[in-house]
Amino acid sequence: MTTRTARAPRAAAQKDAGRAFDDSVVAGLVARARSGDARAWDELVERYAPLIWSICRTYRLGRADADDVGQAVWLRLVDHLDQIREPAALPGWLATTTRRECGRLVRAARGPHTALYSLDAETIADEQAGTAEQDLFAAERHAALRQAFADLPPDGQQLIAMLLADPPVPYAQISARLGIPIGSIGPTRRRCLDKMRRHPAIAALTGASPGPLRPVLAAAS
Repeated sequence: MTTRTARAPRAAAQKDAGRAFDDSVVAGLVARARSGDARAWDELVERYAPLIWSICRTYRLGRADADDVGQAVWLRLVDHLDQIREPAALPGWLATTTRRECGRLVRAARGPHTALYSLDAETIADEQAGTAEQDLFAAERHAALRQAFADLPPDGQQLIAMLLADPPVPYAQISARLGIPIGSIGPTRRRCLDKMRRHPAIAALTGASPGPLRPVLAAAS
């Protein structure tokens, strides 16, 4: 048995565990949103907004039109939230609803050229359908990073934020702002990143899909 073959079951198990964890998180958010929890609703929006935005891009919508589509999609979700029985079905429902709203907007705006433009937009959307899943993974990674970051102590959050700033904040300035010795920045940074890597949300996703999760953490290393 090769090393690659031996790793395959482990990778599959990690992916299944990541999916199960994410489904449980989404199920909890949906349940709380149904009961009127505004914070849960905000978390759902932040988790899946990149998915909606990516589909709007395939239809070549401008920012204002994309915002209109996003608002319409979220309003529809409010009306249909009780009908979402399986959390795994939510991304597909959002993607389908977004495409319908994009098509409606295109048809309303293009007049006599609607048929040709709509066909072009649908073709682009079909060709780039695979990017929707990639953007969903990106949204999930972003949500996981936010969860892990939010669980850091305030001084740890400030440190990581400054280390990821563009342009980078000099160590001397970080030391002055946080009131810690320059020599303590490196060890404190490592402790914060280790804590983020061990966070359940991060641990569940690191084996589930490729993407910028590790590079984001590495950028602060």
